[in-house]
Amino acid sequence: MAGLSRVLRRGRRRGHAAKALAEDGALTDPAWRHAVETVPRHRFVPGFNLPADERDEQGLTVWEPATAELDYGRWLAGAYTDTTLITQFDSDEPDWKRPAVRHGGAPTSSSTLPSLVVRMWADADVEEGHTLLEIGTGTGYSTALACERLGSADVTSIEVDPHRLSQAANALYGLGYTPTLAAADGLYGYWPHAPFDRVVAACSFRAVPPALLAQTRPGGKILLTLSGWLYGYARVLLTAGADGTAEGRLLPGTVSFMSARTHAAPTFGNPAHWVEGLPHTPRTTPHSPKRISDATEEAFHLRFLAQSTVPDAQMTTVGEAVHLVDVVTGSAATLTPGEGGWQVREGGPVKLWERIEGLLDAYDAAGRPGPETFTLHLYDGGQHLRHPQMPGLPLPRP
Repeated sequence: MAGLSRVLRRGRRRGHAAKALAEDGALTDPAWRHAVETVPRHRFVPGFNLPADERDEQGLTVWEPATAELDYGRWLAGAYTDTTLITQFDSDEPDWKRPAVRHGGAPTSSSTLPSLVVRMWADADVEEGHTLLEIGTGTGYSTALACERLGSADVTSIEVDPHRLSQAANALYGLGYTPTLAAADGLYGYWPHAPFDRVVAACSFRAVPPALLAQTRPGGKILLTLSGWLYGYARVLLTAGADGTAEGRLLPGTVSFMSARTHAAPTFGNPAHWVEGLPHTPRTTPHSPKRISDATEEAFHLRFLAQSTVPDAQMTTVGEAVHLVDVVTGSAATLTPGEGGWQVREGGPVKLWERIEGLLDAYDAAGRPGPETFTLHLYDGGQHLRHPQMPGLPLPRP
């Protein structure tokens, strides 16, 4: 009886989750709603980490494990909540039979929140008859939704972490889904099953990998998230041309994904060491660094644009000071608040903040345009972000 009760409880949770997504407007397509109602998300997350209410004495997030054995109700509720579930930190595979509390760490694998998964499939216009390449299998839950909608034969999913892929495969095959799965780096797509009608990435890239465009049929679509070392993000939906070109608009919203591991930001050392060599005399800047660091939708967008003009820069805050560091050129800048406004000192071959100032000036002069007004163009190996009232912004060479 206890087993039957749990089955019914899981079924109710799944149905309630699908209903909530539909009521929130995230699930408008009946076919995708059927997929969400059918695929049991809990089968793909035997364990995950939830943030505690308070940080530790060092200010680090405390991550508490959630499994069926530790607390069945908490685990099941989490599995059917519309949130991203962190399943791995620092590429360190957890032992869910003996889970431990973590302090801090960088998430490296997760089960993406269901509303975003179905939004991605809808944005990419994924429909029956399409062949699909999914980059980033993760837990396999999103893969299962695609299989439920398209049929397993038309779905290829790749994952850079072989252990993650093995766990996802067990869950998928255990439910009767048989997509093509492979341990592969998403930077290079998956040539054996190309070309594809749709390519959708559940990780982010500094620029569009050329292999993905080469593996997309003319007229096919690529949906991915662009990111960088300032942790600016923008989603773009590209349509592939017949001549190796592609173009598409940025999509609205504030969506972020973990970086492809080969595109992750390098460690830059101690910010104080970079500050030592800067000029002693500062100048006043008309722009606050908060314009690209605040937790607002406009700052989220501006951080991506700023990142496009200084693609090798990283940003960190120490006390009230904001530091920009470029490990590629050896350039740096530091901004501190003062009575007359923010003061900036910068040095090296690239004047990092000066370039960002120019971007902010052009953005303001153009009327502060939103992301959906920018178009990304791919041609002859180059990638440029364009707006009719602003200078073009080249993305870094992929």
